Amino acid sequence: MLMQWAIERGRGSWPKLKVGICGEYGGDAESVKFCHRIGMDYVSASPFRVSISRLAAAQVVVQEKLENKKQGKKKTAGR
Repeated sequence: MLMQWAIERGRGSWPKLKVGICGEYGGDAESVKFCHRIGMDYVSASPFRVSISRLAAAQVVVQEKLENKKQGKKKTAGR
């Protein structure tokens, strides 16, 4: 994926680089999950979509923890 490649290359040059997305994609649940999977740090959404973004972010973290627990891991991949 181009975006994931760009994030990895950017952090290779600048490890503390913060990457995010804004606009309508920031308020879409599937986009929030995608952004987490490729390593983005944040999403920005319009006020009426913030609750959707927060719920999606929480769901992806819970799902990740459940998957890690099933695999016997103790930590999530988050920052």
